[in-house]
Amino acid sequence: MKELKISAKIQVCDYNELNPAEKNLIDAAKEAVMRAYAPYSRFQVGAAALLANNEIVTGNNQENVAYPSGLCAERTTLFYANSRFPDTAVDTLAVAAYTNGDFTEEPVSPCGSCRQVILEAQNRYNHPVRMMLYGKKGVYIIEKITDLLPLSFGSF
Repeated sequence: MKELKISAKIQVCDYNELNPAEKNLIDAAKEAVMRAYAPYSRFQVGAAALLANNEIVTGNNQENVAYPSGLCAERTTLFYANSRFPDTAVDTLAVAAYTNGDFTEEPVSPCGSCRQVILEAQNRYNHPVRMMLYGKKGVYIIEKITDLLPLSFGSF
């Protein structure tokens, strides 16, 4: 028997270390948080995607009393991006979360379903999707979704 060791490379930085374009994308995700519909969990999530054509599109989580009929912010954003710009790759996806009257201290990572959808976007355009996950204590930067979804369905 052999052992397979899987690891992920995640850079951690302070918001103030980001360049202006990265700050702008994080700020767009934070603004999207405020439009989330999360009356049941009270956990609002916003996402912003920087596309290869330099457009920024945003989305947020949308809950429904008939759980699991809602949708996460990451998927809302990517599906909206694909409907508006079907031939344009996603360069970077930023995510922020808000609960109990403030943004989360630590970055929030996408759920498994969202990771699979992000991987599909990466594979669809043969272009890595970089991720920036915002928390008040720092920002996680992931260069491609496969770092968060090893042994995935499909690969890049």
